[in-house]
Amino acid sequence: MKLHEALRIAREEDMDVVEVTAKAKPTVVKIVNFKKFKYEEAKRDRETKKKTRLTQTKEIWIGPLISDHDLETRLRHSEEFFEKGDRVKFTVKFTGRQMAHRELGFKVLKKVEEQLGEKAVKDGEPRFVGRRLSLSFNPAH
Repeated sequence: MKLHEALRIAREEDMDVVEVTAKAKPTVVKIVNFKKFKYEEAKRDRETKKKTRLTQTKEIWIGPLISDHDLETRLRHSEEFFEKGDRVKFTVKFTGRQMAHRELGFKVLKKVEEQLGEKAVKDGEPRFVGRRLSLSFNPAH
């Protein structure tokens, strides 16, 4: 129908003319209560936000001389993060003269990789950034 006819009908019913698709030929419009339309649109947006979950990157700091028990504790925490669907980044922090023995950090990350086994997938190779050596893992689902 013509635009002026649609506007007349909308005025008679105390409604609004809302453009649905501007690119179509001819332009597609609806005659609706605009406040109700906006409310329902916002309600749909809230529902979709509830259902989506953003994956976070959790960081676990360890030292190059960490004991086996402490490492096991940190690995248990990482497994909880993997169950929630989060990524985990293990960071080995070097202090003082520990930088002379970088191989200790690589050994610790190798232990982490072995102990996580099939629970996580390594995301690249260990990288040094300043005094930190880090390696990320994704959950293996």
